[in-house]
Amino acid sequence: MKNRIANGLKMLVKVRPKINHASLIKISTLVIILFIAFSIRLFPLKWEIDPSTGKTSLLLSEFDPYFQYRFTEYIVKNGFISWAWPNQWVDYQRWYPYGINVAKAAFPGLPLTAAFLYQVISILGVNIDLMSFCAIFPAIMGMLASLAIYFLGKDLGGEPVGLLAALFLALHPSYVQRTSLGFFDDETVGILSMIVFAFLFLRAIDDYRDMGSSIKYSLAAGATLGYFCASWGAAYYPIGLVTIFTLALIIMNRYTRRLLLVYSITFGLGLFIAINIPKLSTGYLLTSAILPTTGVFGLLCLAEVVKNVPTKRDKAITVIVFATLLIGGFLTLWQLGYVRDIAGKFVSVINPFTREASPLIESVAEHRISAWGSIYYELGITIIFFMLGLFFAMRTFTNRSLFLILFGLTSLYFACSMVRLLVLLAPAFSLLAATGVNGLIKPFVTILKNPPKISVKKKFELKHVGREFSGIAVFLLFIILMTNVAFPSPKIYMQIIAPTTISGGSLSIVPEEPVQEWINMLKWMRSNLNATTVVCSWWDYGYWLTILGNVTSLADNATINSTQIENIGFIFMANETQALNMLRLYDAKYILVYITIDSNGNWANVGGDEGKWMWMASISGKARSRLIESGFIPAEEMWTENLDEVRAIFGNYTLGKYWIDANKNGRLDSGDNIVDAPRGQNSTIYKLMMYATERWKQVHQGITPTTKLMYFKEAYIAGLENDGSKYKGAIPLVALYEINYPTG
Repeated sequence: MKNRIANGLKMLVKVRPKINHASLIKISTLVIILFIAFSIRLFPLKWEIDPSTGKTSLLLSEFDPYFQYRFTEYIVKNGFISWAWPNQWVDYQRWYPYGINVAKAAFPGLPLTAAFLYQVISILGVNIDLMSFCAIFPAIMGMLASLAIYFLGKDLGGEPVGLLAALFLALHPSYVQRTSLGFFDDETVGILSMIVFAFLFLRAIDDYRDMGSSIKYSLAAGATLGYFCASWGAAYYPIGLVTIFTLALIIMNRYTRRLLLVYSITFGLGLFIAINIPKLSTGYLLTSAILPTTGVFGLLCLAEVVKNVPTKRDKAITVIVFATLLIGGFLTLWQLGYVRDIAGKFVSVINPFTREASPLIESVAEHRISAWGSIYYELGITIIFFMLGLFFAMRTFTNRSLFLILFGLTSLYFACSMVRLLVLLAPAFSLLAATGVNGLIKPFVTILKNPPKISVKKKFELKHVGREFSGIAVFLLFIILMTNVAFPSPKIYMQIIAPTTISGGSLSIVPEEPVQEWINMLKWMRSNLNATTVVCSWWDYGYWLTILGNVTSLADNATINSTQIENIGFIFMANETQALNMLRLYDAKYILVYITIDSNGNWANVGGDEGKWMWMASISGKARSRLIESGFIPAEEMWTENLDEVRAIFGNYTLGKYWIDANKNGRLDSGDNIVDAPRGQNSTIYKLMMYATERWKQVHQGITPTTKLMYFKEAYIAGLENDGSKYKGAIPLVALYEINYPTG
């Protein structure tokens, strides 16, 4: 037996894999990059430690992730298809009284993935609660995306491009933000899916592969595309990108039968999966963003037919007949009303000027147009390498470099169109920046390895050009890159140190310690109210109220019912009597406002409703005719959606105050006058915020409140104990009022 074991060990020694130094360095570098990608996204963990108990309780960031968690929790408790079959899940704790059909309103990709992985680790014996797992999940996806882009970059430009692309993506500020601890949203799986899809599709169309291999890659690409469609509304982008890429190949006379086969399998399988998602259904195929995919498929078929038609006359007839059928078919579908427009938010990405007509979209900060200054602030000096990457890609102009160019330019356009889509630029930027660095450094590295015998003529002599010049160039390039890697841009530091939104109190400043006011309010609700208790608040806080507070909300960040959001805006901006008439329709029991003040008791405008009232007025102003005709408000008292008119009615300095620019220089000076705005001070939101402010002054300054509420009674105000010594002087007050309806 000993001899057998000894012989077996000898055989293992003989067949052990041999790894050379270069491979070891590459593997080690990749592992370090993946470690950085994962660990840097866990930095907000320090904000999840309760200062009073010292215990760590992981919460999610922003607002949408809480719904994704609720969806995941439902799947874990009820089964993987319980949300869609046998009965579709209608969540009546949201958008009361109608509820929301989750199957038709949400993408299931992320919740299904998280629920599956959570059950796997639970079977393996890992003891972790679901919310903590969902909080860590984005960091895992961010690390996997860095690994995926390494393989894509390796295919596009070799090992150096792959490693650099992985490093750049690991440290990309927007991508760090969208995959940091707690950001459990569609982008976590969406960006990874997009990278994997591009990797598989480009491999599938490689001419040197056998057809069987191309089919396998096509099937994998189609499955990935279907998963993308089931996970994120931004699936329009990779579909459109590959469609444009394929069209460009046809125009450049690079059509091959393999391209037709790969395109057919990929989009056939991908769109088949997509139309079986309840939110999308078969109508997805007739949207104006998907129909061009069918048109390009027709062009591929035409190219194949023309290629096999012998005479020029027959080719011309074929093209004319096909063009007639294609254009005629599209116009017929359009006239019959079968062609659907894509959602307004996606249209506004293509044409950002359409947002002016929708204050609901414009009111969201991440929907604003990106300024070039903010883009440079985010990306830093690597923008130069991005442009160099475009240059080097144009020099080679292979199929893959053409895809990379289109990927970079289109994602840059969309990133400029909407701040949120800077995350869509992250993979393309990382690949092109890596290509630029590699293309710039490659000649110098070549000289260092094999110095050429080149001399330069000086004034009186000839001198040899040695390796030192290339060494200096490589060293300088290394220093430039270090400024963005070892010493990243300020935007990266901001993303690393930023707390989750709820732990930061949704403040626009970064406090020194976790903010407890919102957490305390939601704990109070869960302990003192019922799940059926209807609480009215601005739509920003709907998810927090439903998931963490366990009460019923009227609206949330899904923004599926603009009419209901207009009504909520009216409730806050109307006087108490008018607001009460609207609240009665929803059988609301409580109303909530959020305000931030400074240590003197003045409104601070660092994240509360004191900075959102203009959007409440503007959005509700879109319902001017409806609200007047319904008898909620007289015509002479109703405002419009025009922001200038809103300020003229409710206050152009702050809510309830007019600013008279005496010096007419456009800025607030000591000689200017600030006077009362009666309509603003009579609005419901002004009274509710002012009452909470005066209650704080009563506690800390001994000033008796003067604001009288007719129909609202204080239930609980979180933050009254804060004396202004923390959170950098900001004092968040989350105020909940019980609604007292008059009898009779």
